[in-house]
Amino acid sequence: MPDPSYPLVLQAEQVPPRTTPSLYPAPFAQRVEGRVKRVLGDPFGLRNFGVNLTSLAPGAYSALRHAHSKQDEFIYILQGRPTLITGDGETELMPGSCAGFRAGSGDAHHLHNRSDETVVYLEIGDRSIGDAVHYPDDDIRAVFNSEGKWVFTHKDGSAY
Repeated sequence: MPDPSYPLVLQAEQVPPRTTPSLYPAPFAQRVEGRVKRVLGDPFGLRNFGVNLTSLAPGAYSALRHAHSKQDEFIYILQGRPTLITGDGETELMPGSCAGFRAGSGDAHHLHNRSDETVVYLEIGDRSIGDAVHYPDDDIRAVFNSEGKWVFTHKDGSAY
């Protein structure tokens, strides 16, 4: 029986954008300006994994280049031609392209919209408590704590 406190169906584009454009501390938050996330899983009460409908304006990045210790990630491109940047180099993606990033692989990745049109994609990841995120290009690290919150520090553990 459906839970009446959650909708059965939603139109993805009608889910309001996340109110906080970025969880990154300054100065990193401004590096993902032009990114808009619609958190699609939360309205349904999903707890084990997250689904975001994300758009990147021309010039925007999806995230800092990163790799998760416990979280698998998957992306599916719906519109536009972003560039996927990993430790192996760069790959231009197009609508219908998908990519997966296995937890613990250490291969840091992110998308960069180098085109003149908006990129739209689905991103799916689990919500593993204790997940640690490595950012090879920046002095930042993140841990998904037992309260389900991301905690960001410098690589030496000191606070921002």
